[in-house]
Amino acid sequence: MKIIGLAGWSGAGKTTLMAKLLPVLIARGLSVSTIKHAHHAFDVDTPGKDSYIHRQAGAHEVLVASTTRFALMAEHRGAAEPELPELLARLAPVDLVVVEGFKRHPHSKIEVFRAALGKPMLWPDDKAIIAVASDQAVPGCDRVVIGLDDIEAIADCVMARASE
Repeated sequence: MKIIGLAGWSGAGKTTLMAKLLPVLIARGLSVSTIKHAHHAFDVDTPGKDSYIHRQAGAHEVLVASTTRFALMAEHRGAAEPELPELLARLAPVDLVVVEGFKRHPHSKIEVFRAALGKPMLWPDDKAIIAVASDQAVPGCDRVVIGLDDIEAIADCVMARASE
């Protein structure tokens, strides 16, 4: 499986870019999965539902399945947060995995940058950033710089630079 990341500060537009990029990659014939890192506690389950009750009762993993989808929820129960390679190993094989977040992991990444956030750019301190998708010019940048709205060019970059 090839992997590439979208990295940047909160509010930079990573999810917006992901939503525009995925259909383009899929239209090019790729099977694509995603991994999203959250910096906060989150829950995809609904209190009161059977699966929620199973988790609250202490189940390590709960798999909910129907005719249209399944979801696997795993509780860390005090264990360390899984690293990206462990999460990748849980996915079914696909052509490409696009990772949103995990900006400190050394996989190939495209930095998503918006000047209006007032945050520093990541690329000067991260050699794994192979390109910058930005809403403005990036003087002095020694990486490929692509307009944030040029989804076709970003897809080209993903296809050319995703790593194994």
